[in-house]
Amino acid sequence: MKIQIATKHDIPALDILVNSGYRGDSSKRGWTTEADLLDGLRTDKNALEKLMNEEGSVILKISDDEGAILGCVNLKEKDSKLYLGMLTVNPLLQRAGIGKLLLKASEERAFELKKEAIIMTVITVRSELIAWYNRHGYSDTGKREPFPTGDPSFGLPKQPLEFMVLEKSYPEFDINHNLIPVQ
Repeated sequence: MKIQIATKHDIPALDILVNSGYRGDSSKRGWTTEADLLDGLRTDKNALEKLMNEEGSVILKISDDEGAILGCVNLKEKDSKLYLGMLTVNPLLQRAGIGKLLLKASEERAFELKKEAIIMTVITVRSELIAWYNRHGYSDTGKREPFPTGDPSFGLPKQPLEFMVLEKSYPEFDINHNLIPVQ
């Protein structure tokens, strides 16, 4: 398996992957589905292209030896932190360690970019997913954000939803971006 930055050429496959991982009947084959919480699509080709073109934003993809995309994650620089979103693994391949590999690659990118933390938002009722992130060092910051309503590009909620902000901090850097040794 190989992790690389996705390109515009990958958009059609990413569109299918992300929507199959989060919404509809195909997403129910995996454990990360939002199909019981939201109707509609998770993303579309235009939104993916916009993410790719946004300054400080990349989509990492993990592919098999034949080039098929098995998973992806969007990373966006936000000041001193790196925002992690849209972590997706093909529902038929979930629980095979692909998500962990993408998470590790995200953390390596945060370190390379000298970011002090990775932040993300997760729908608060997704307790199994929150527990997975907790096991990987991400903690609830106590912050909550409203789920966007009235905008079908985020999905159509079947119940009131809100986001929990999770964060994983990294070692501090000095003014020259050198790691400050832990005492």
